[in-house]
Amino acid sequence: MLAELKGLNEECGVFGVWGHTEAAQITYYGLHSLQHRGQEGAGIVTTNGEKLTGAKGLGLISEVFANGRLHDLSDGKSAIGHVRYATAGGGGYENVQPLLFNSHSGGLALAHNGNLVNATQLKHQLESQGSIFQTTSDTEVLAHLIRRSGYKDLKEAVKNALTMLKGAYAFLIMTENEMMVALDPNGLRPLSIGVLGDAYVVASETCAFDVVGARYERDVQPGELLIINDEGIHSERFSMNINRAICSMEYIYFSRPDSNIDGINVHTARKNLGKRLAVESEVDADVVTGVPDSSISAAIGFAELTGIPYELGLIKNRYVGRTFIQPSQSLREQGVKMKLSAVRGVVEGKRVVMVDDSIVRGTTSRRIVNMLREAGATEVHVRISSPPIANPCFYGIDTSTHEELIASNHSVEEIRQIIGADSLAFLSVEGLLEGIGRPYEGELKGQCLACFTGRYPTEIYADTVMPHEKA
Repeated sequence: MLAELKGLNEECGVFGVWGHTEAAQITYYGLHSLQHRGQEGAGIVTTNGEKLTGAKGLGLISEVFANGRLHDLSDGKSAIGHVRYATAGGGGYENVQPLLFNSHSGGLALAHNGNLVNATQLKHQLESQGSIFQTTSDTEVLAHLIRRSGYKDLKEAVKNALTMLKGAYAFLIMTENEMMVALDPNGLRPLSIGVLGDAYVVASETCAFDVVGARYERDVQPGELLIINDEGIHSERFSMNINRAICSMEYIYFSRPDSNIDGINVHTARKNLGKRLAVESEVDADVVTGVPDSSISAAIGFAELTGIPYELGLIKNRYVGRTFIQPSQSLREQGVKMKLSAVRGVVEGKRVVMVDDSIVRGTTSRRIVNMLREAGATEVHVRISSPPIANPCFYGIDTSTHEELIASNHSVEEIRQIIGADSLAFLSVEGLLEGIGRPYEGELKGQCLACFTGRYPTEIYADTVMPHEKA
């Protein structure tokens, strides 16, 4: 479903390149391919080997770097960049990344995808030691931990700081003469390495490599720290306590369908989820349609297995301005009809299966069901290609309380009544794992299912559930 309308939002995307004469331009195009991961702000920091130079702003990447602003970064041979989504109250120019710090020992730039569940505790500890924070972003915590580590060697300082962090994090760290890449011990967020000529590139999703012409090399491993400089790339471990738990919503919803995560193509996974959904909850109907864009792959899989024709029963308007890409409930509700239209010629007089990837609050689902009925659908059967989201995510997704999750407070039958569907079915957890390609065999391997099961791969601190800024 549409992220900006239903309030399920990935927090950001990161991209980096080391050793290329057009580093800023490549980073711009890489971030453009990751724009779906955040539309509220963007930034790029480059190094020419002597100093770090940054530019950032609120808005889409094309807006931030309009009017030749990218030219100011053109002498950099390496760069890191970031696109972000801001939670309500967490916006502001100061929180746009990469964060850039200067000191007598040199510059430091940070870009982060994820959320630190112990950020509040660490901030209080650092402030008691004299640290002064310039932002409300938990990303800044790492910079202070690095500076206060006591290690003169930056690599050791970074490794020591990373061991103090809990939660989800994919970090890009850049100084004047090197770039470091780190992924949390659970590998909750995707992060991959590629090669572009003699340059190295790093991105939240592999689709960015295709856009800039890079060749995918491998995924960054949980607990791994990569040091990239003019001498090449070096890998170390900052943690041996590895428990891989990739966010399941990356496969279900967040990532672009042309990306691969841990060797699994996202479109293929979503199509398989649709097939599993059809096996578990087949229905007698005339047409299958998916809510664009992320649910189309699952809808195709559902239609393929059942033999019910797939049709474009819902059309997305791609020319609505950013006014409706906002994290407030009122604008989400107002923007549904601006963003989606039902195709009367497809659904009129038909029994429609509406396939969607998830239901968060239920408001948008109800409006789309009503939209299909108004267009003449005689029946609307809703099929969801994931289990009910009944638990908040603390790892960088904009669902922080049980109160805002409809499945946390209502049964499937109650949700069906609320959204006005003739029938409603969700995919089982076992079906989800089977569809992604990690069948459950008495032991969960590789996936975080916390929003479905309430079993979190890390400790959750008491202050984690309070509203806070996410990277």
